[in-house]
Amino acid sequence: MEKMTKVSTINGRTMFCHLDAPANAISVCRDATQVVVAGRNIFKIYGLEEDGFVERLNLRVGRKPSLNFSCADVMWHQMEENLLATAATNGAVVTWNLARPCRNKQEQLFTEHKRTVNKVCFHPTEVHMLLSGSQDGFMKCFDLRKKESVSTFSGQSESVRDVQFSMKDYFTFAASFENGNVQLWDIRRPDRYERMFTAHTGPVFCCDWHPEDRGWLATGGRDKMVKVWDMSTNRVKEIYCVQTIASVARVKWRPERRYHLATCSMMVDHNIYVWDVRRPFIPFATFEEHKDVTTGIVWRHQHDPYYLLSGSKDSTLYQHMFKDASRPVDRANPEGLCFGLFGDLAFAAKESLMTAPSSVGEVGRKTYPGGDRRYPIFFFKKPDVTEQFAQVSSALSVFESEAGSAVGMDWFIKTAQSYLLSGKPFGELCEHNAQVAKRLNRPQESTTWTMLRIMFSEPANPSMSANHNLNKSGNLPLVNSFGMKEMSAALNERNKENRQDNIHNLDSNHNNNDDNEETEGSEGQAEYLFGDAELDDDDLYSMEHENPAAEETEYLLPQEAFPIRHEIMDHPSAPEPLQEKPESPHVSGSEAESMCLTPMESFSLISVSQLLFSPHLPPKFFCPIVKEMLCYYAEQGDVQTAVSVLIVLGERIRKEIDELTQEHWYMSYIDLLQRFELWNVSNEVIKLSTCGAITCLNQASTTLHINCSNCKRPMSNKGWICDRCHQCASVCAVCHHVVKGLFVWCQGCSHGGHLEHVKDWLKQSDHCPAGCGHLCEYT
Repeated sequence: MEKMTKVSTINGRTMFCHLDAPANAISVCRDATQVVVAGRNIFKIYGLEEDGFVERLNLRVGRKPSLNFSCADVMWHQMEENLLATAATNGAVVTWNLARPCRNKQEQLFTEHKRTVNKVCFHPTEVHMLLSGSQDGFMKCFDLRKKESVSTFSGQSESVRDVQFSMKDYFTFAASFENGNVQLWDIRRPDRYERMFTAHTGPVFCCDWHPEDRGWLATGGRDKMVKVWDMSTNRVKEIYCVQTIASVARVKWRPERRYHLATCSMMVDHNIYVWDVRRPFIPFATFEEHKDVTTGIVWRHQHDPYYLLSGSKDSTLYQHMFKDASRPVDRANPEGLCFGLFGDLAFAAKESLMTAPSSVGEVGRKTYPGGDRRYPIFFFKKPDVTEQFAQVSSALSVFESEAGSAVGMDWFIKTAQSYLLSGKPFGELCEHNAQVAKRLNRPQESTTWTMLRIMFSEPANPSMSANHNLNKSGNLPLVNSFGMKEMSAALNERNKENRQDNIHNLDSNHNNNDDNEETEGSEGQAEYLFGDAELDDDDLYSMEHENPAAEETEYLLPQEAFPIRHEIMDHPSAPEPLQEKPESPHVSGSEAESMCLTPMESFSLISVSQLLFSPHLPPKFFCPIVKEMLCYYAEQGDVQTAVSVLIVLGERIRKEIDELTQEHWYMSYIDLLQRFELWNVSNEVIKLSTCGAITCLNQASTTLHINCSNCKRPMSNKGWICDRCHQCASVCAVCHHVVKGLFVWCQGCSHGGHLEHVKDWLKQSDHCPAGCGHLCEYT
């Protein structure tokens, strides 16, 4: 304690120094007077003086330093002040003796790991025991008095991220893995772990034993969470959980403070946070000095909670004084608002605001039948020396939705289950989804899908669409290959009836002919197509309106596929033969035989062989409108429609919306789907998304670990030969050849082989083809 008092007196301020290269890890010596900084291109020891950091020793010696100096981790022995250990990126574990008289302080070199060593850890009480964890999935225990490892532990995982000896049990250590598991091992039993549990969804990057409550283990992972586990019970129990804003790279318990721990992130976030695990939603303190990712944190002394050391990729080394840390709670919003999954609303605020006069406080509060549904809850905290959060008395009001109200989410579940996002042509997808929305009484969404189909569908055959429209309107179908003479009889009978109706309508409505244009020529509405543009009835009946008596006057069949640009003669002398007008491109040979038609014939039978202009706007024309619509849906909280449209439209709209916005929509929709346990729909959305950050969600924790069928040991390489027994690991039990394609095996006896071979075998026999006697079943 004398040394600790001296250190606190000398180093009473926040200070930093610039490094030659980014740091990967740091560690302090036992008496807290020196710190070692290690990285790919730096390996130095600094002294902690009153005026700042002073470089004491550079351990990278030689003209061309080897990869043994490229460090991923470093640890200073807490019992032997001259002993260091480093984890190299080339798979080497190196120990360094600072008492050696020569420049090169390297003492021992262990090269048993095949990939990068992520972590090294000295035993807290045993001087010569060193533990390492590597990217190759193995952990090794070294006795520094020997030249080779004394034990090898296989975690049956791709990578070991952290190893830590227990403060409670001499023989126990914890290891965290890439697949989200944490294992507890006994160093006396390297064949099998003592306990294993899944701690995080994704890699577990770090772990740390509590210095006082020695059954507590803190873990941090890529899922942005820090969890505290009680390992003293028969079954591992999660007792605290802290939600951070980025992947957790390091976690260290704060000395002399039972509920405090420090964390730093692996990416995005550069700050160091100190958390009170009892209040997990806001940091207790924050250090914001680093300008790049913090790679290493360590408390200055195991009994001093006021000084924290950190190294970063910004090539700086800091000593943080706790009293200089910023307190986020001082800047936090004192009000909170949250919606429940089924429409309940919770609102929290300062007690002084909640007890305002009724004229102010009751504004906007809805009363429910059966009495007041508000439940105020008051939180009072007793002053504590170690708890220095702002003392706040708050109140919580809960507004519950009425039973049987329309706030239910059945429509969301049914829509998610019924929507089709792929597997059919674009038009059919839109039509199906429109019908689903209409069936669930969501007319706006149904109209949206219909409009999308109209906007982005490929244009159909114009001649076929024109004929289709005329058929619907009640007129005869127009087929260019038919001659006019063949249909003259039918046309004359039809036109006589229509002309009588027209004369009657014109006589009775002569003064209001503009209001009755839609009913002229037929009893109901009729569509008249001239090319792809609709003509006004005025153009078709221009002569008939002015001279009702001149009904029998004959006119020519219109010859242009666009509106007439000159005045039509009232009384042409004689109909001109069609064959004398070679400039008309739309008159076929059979049509030329008919010299003239009656007025009804002229507008009831119009044949167009091709269009002179495209009637469809390009799909890009609608992209800004669709983008605005998707943003509107998202702002209204309907991310289901926004994401569904985004997936169905695909490349048509994806480039119009920035990647971050798409990712936000996808994450919100996936979160809702998983809350309602719609796992299959959630997986389909992830699979169909074009966002890289979303697609990788299906690639987390999908590693398959295989044991050799001969020696039963885990396969450590990616080939077909076991590196231990040197036998083929995947041999078909039927044909006895190596399986290089689809492999199926029995979960009871572990024998298997080619998929087709095993299926054929089990059709004839229920016993295992390997002869082990097990009754196998293929499902």
